[in-house]
Amino acid sequence: MKRLKVDVVVISDVHLGTYGCHAKKLTHYLKSIRPGKLILNGNIIDIWQFRKRYWPKSHMAVVKQIIGMAAKGVPVYYLTGNHDEMLRKFSDFDLGNFHLRDKMVLPVGHQKAWIFHGDVFDASIQQAKWLTKMGGWGYYMLILINRMMNHVLELLGRERISLSKKIKNSVKQAVKYVSDFENTAADLAVDQQYDYVVCGHIHQPQMRTVKTKRGKVVYLNSGDWIENLSSLEYHNGKWRVFKFEDEFDLNKFKPSEGDDEGWVSAPDPSEILEKMYLIGHEGDFEEEDA
Repeated sequence: MKRLKVDVVVISDVHLGTYGCHAKKLTHYLKSIRPGKLILNGNIIDIWQFRKRYWPKSHMAVVKQIIGMAAKGVPVYYLTGNHDEMLRKFSDFDLGNFHLRDKMVLPVGHQKAWIFHGDVFDASIQQAKWLTKMGGWGYYMLILINRMMNHVLELLGRERISLSKKIKNSVKQAVKYVSDFENTAADLAVDQQYDYVVCGHIHQPQMRTVKTKRGKVVYLNSGDWIENLSSLEYHNGKWRVFKFEDEFDLNKFKPSEGDDEGWVSAPDPSEILEKMYLIGHEGDFEEEDA
């Protein structure tokens, strides 16, 4: 399968190092595209939940693919989030085409996109981080239970369901939180005179125009690779939300075997930046034209 050229791809909330991460499918997606820029908008490596005993080859394959892109000339911007906040002490670090930032302004045509993870809007993180971490563990347990339930439903020929989405959509406080998050990001972007504001963090893929008394802005969210398996793509002057389950054809894409089998030693998160350059020169990113 030839790679599809895309001007900009934004991915967030991959949570490598956790059981909920769909690393194999993300690798399939990354191998199918040739982005002009790749922006990783926070929580790519889940340092909060990181355990050396859980690091499958499929998770390392994602890291290799990303750094392989950088080694082949694709600018990669890693913007830090709350689950990988440990990397913020390395902010403004550059290594070839790999750039570590907390936020960035991206020119897109004659317009500007303001891109950051979005955890700064989350009061629970700022005031009670331990409670947020406990909530994270509960969320991942819910995802695991949901996966087992969906496996049974598939065997019975029934439709898959998302427990977390049902909870988010039915609990008024959760709906209000998402709405407040989006409106806060949009208000700040309007004040700063940006045309787009691009976030992650809340695991809700979105693209909508927000109008205020002071102006309007397009709010975008790249979603996640736990539930929605989504990204943002910008090409030929237009943004769109990509959803793996709806759009990716595995019959046309034949991944190399063994990427997700077995285990490898997990890198220490504090040393991962030092290892990335070496990983990027192992030739995992193949030269193909779309």
